[in-house]
Amino acid sequence: MKPEIHPNYRKVVFKDTSTGFMFLSGSTKYSSETVEFEGNTYPLLNVEVSSDSHPFYTGRQKFADAGGRVDRFRKKYNIK
Repeated sequence: MKPEIHPNYRKVVFKDTSTGFMFLSGSTKYSSETVEFEGNTYPLLNVEVSSDSHPFYTGRQKFADAGGRVDRFRKKYNIK
């Protein structure tokens, strides 16, 4: 990476909101939340899908609200 291109690049913790899985990575994204992770305090970024919950990586499907999504689609496009 070229120096001074990403001035806000730092280590942040990403948390999968569906499983609670957390991992440390680099990012330029801003967050006002912080979390204690492996003895240090880092900014916290919540994500809906990570390698811990994505079907491609886990090999299994998780349908938390599949019926609700179908109903919203049908209502949106007036399908009975």
